[in-house]
Amino acid sequence: MEFIHIYHTNDLHSHLKRWPRIQHFLTSKRTQHEEAGEEFFLFDIGDFIDRWHPLSEATQGQGNIELLNDAGYTAVTIGNNEGINFPYEGLNHLYDNRDFDVSVANLYIDKSQHPSWLKPYYIYQTKRGTRIGVIGLTAYFSHLYDLLGWKLTDPIEELKKWMGPLKEEADIIILLSHLGLNHDERIAVDYPEIDVILGGHTHHTLPEGKQIGRTLIAGAGKHGRFVGQVTLQVDDRKSIRQQAKLYNVMELPAVKDEKAIAKEFYRKGKKLLNQKITTLTNEFSHNPFQVTELSQILCRALKEWCDADCAFINGGLILGPLSGTVTAYDLLTICPHPINPCKIQLSGAELKEVLLETKDPNWPQRQIAGLGFRGTIMGISVYDGITFNDNNAIFINESELNLDQSYTLAIPDMFTFGHFFKGVFPNKKKQYFLPEFLRDLLKWKLQA
Repeated sequence: MEFIHIYHTNDLHSHLKRWPRIQHFLTSKRTQHEEAGEEFFLFDIGDFIDRWHPLSEATQGQGNIELLNDAGYTAVTIGNNEGINFPYEGLNHLYDNRDFDVSVANLYIDKSQHPSWLKPYYIYQTKRGTRIGVIGLTAYFSHLYDLLGWKLTDPIEELKKWMGPLKEEADIIILLSHLGLNHDERIAVDYPEIDVILGGHTHHTLPEGKQIGRTLIAGAGKHGRFVGQVTLQVDDRKSIRQQAKLYNVMELPAVKDEKAIAKEFYRKGKKLLNQKITTLTNEFSHNPFQVTELSQILCRALKEWCDADCAFINGGLILGPLSGTVTAYDLLTICPHPINPCKIQLSGAELKEVLLETKDPNWPQRQIAGLGFRGTIMGISVYDGITFNDNNAIFINESELNLDQSYTLAIPDMFTFGHFFKGVFPNKKKQYFLPEFLRDLLKWKLQA
C-alpha cells in the first residue's frame, strides 16, 4: 500500500498572524512523512494574497510568495485576489521568484496562449510510479480580467478540454478549485474521474471532506484557521481509498516567538509604506455615522474619476482619521479595501429607487461581509452631485431628478456584486475602473 499525503490551504487573505505556526506544522509533517517513506504534497487554492496587509501591499505580493517558498509548496492556483487586484504587470511578474508550480487552466494572454509562468496542469510521479495529475481553475470574473488585459475562459469548459489528456497521463486526478463549493459539487457529479477536489473561494469548512460518488471534496475555511489533509491509500491496482481531515491551527503546538514573527511581517510592510503622500494642515476626523470632510473628499474623487453625473459612498468605507503627514501606510490603514470605482447608467426612476434605499434609517447599521469590504458596518450615505430637500425630493446637480432622463452614477463596485437595491444593477450598463482602488482615488484627490 502506498500512502500519499496531500496538505492544502486556501483563502488565507494575508492573515499572517497564524502563519508561523502553519509553516512549522507543514515543515514538521513533511519531515515525518518523508522519514516514513510516504509521499507529501502541498497545495494552496488561491487568495493567499490580500493587499489589506502592509507586507502584501508594500511588496505587491512578493512577500507572500517568499512565505510560500519557505513552506515548500508543490503548486498553487490563483484566486480573484491574485487575479484582479494587481495591474497586468503585477500579476504577470508576481510569480517570477517562485519555487513552486502555478496551475490555472482558464487564464490566457490571448485566445490560445497561456502566460509563461503557469501551466494548465502538471503531472507528478511518486517514488512507486503513481502519476498524479493536478489542474487548477479560478473563479470566472471574465469581464474584470478583460479590463486588466487578460483572457479568462469558462472554467467548466476548460476542465472538459483538459480531462482527456489528464486521464491518459495520470492515475490520480486532483483539482485545485477556486470556484466555490456549489461548483465543486457539480463537478464531482459531472466528472467522476476526478479523485480529489481541493476547494476555496466560498470559505467552506469540511472537517472530514464531502464524498460525492468517488470524488472527495475538501475545504479548509479561511484566514488560516485550518490546514487540510487528504490521505490517499493506493494499492498495486491503483485502487484508491481517501480520507480528509482538518487541523485547527490554534490547537497546534505553539512556535517560539510566533507573535513576534507575525508582527515583524506587519512592521516590515509598514516601514516600506512610509512614503509621504501629502501634509494636511487640518485634521480630517472619522465617524461612519456622520458626513465628514474626509468622506466627502473620497466621494467627490469617485465622481470625478468616473466622470459621472453623481456619486455616493457609504461612510463605513473609511476606517480612521487623517492628520499631519500622510503616508501610503496611512491610506492603506483607513481604506484597506480592494474595491474599484464603478460607473453605472440608470434611468431617473431607477436612480430614485436606489437613492431612497440609501436613505433608509436602518441602512447605516447594516452589517457587511465579503464583497471586498474590509470594514464591518455600512455607515451613513455620503453624496456628491445629489441633494434632498425637506420633502425628500431629489436634485442632481441642482436640477430636480427627471424620472425619464438617463443618469450616470459612480459607486464603489461592491454594490454591484451584492444583494443591494432590489436587483436594479445586474442588467445595467456598468463601467469598472481597474486596477485603481478607492485609496488610489483618495491619494489622487489629497495630493491635488
